[in-house]
Amino acid sequence: VQLVESGGGLVQPGGSLKLSCAASGFTFSSADMTWYRQAPGKERELVAGISRGGGSRTYAGSAKGRFTISRDNDKRTVYLQMNSLQPDDTAVYYCNALYFNNAVPFQYWGQGTQVTVSS
Repeated sequence: VQLVESGGGLVQPGGSLKLSCAASGFTFSSADMTWYRQAPGKERELVAGISRGGGSRTYAGSAKGRFTISRDNDKRTVYLQMNSLQPDDTAVYYCNALYFNNAVPFQYWGQGTQVTVSS
């Protein structure tokens, strides 16, 4: 199983970034996918999640109205479009996959991609 995030970088306040997470090694269309982030000195927190079929999406309060999560099951990729970025959005962003096999949960994490919002 592999989750590979990309798209992070340095952006000025008010700017945008689109993160991608490419998945392999499991049935992507059976997994709920979630973006988390962890800022220095802080706990990892949920940013946005999307159900296996894409019909249900969840956002943290800080992400609502600014971030959009989406997925392409054919490309086995989940995305996070981030607009109106602010310095508080600076963090390492992680992709998470959760699926069940015979009622047994399997959860995987990517290695993370750094997002830095600074002028």
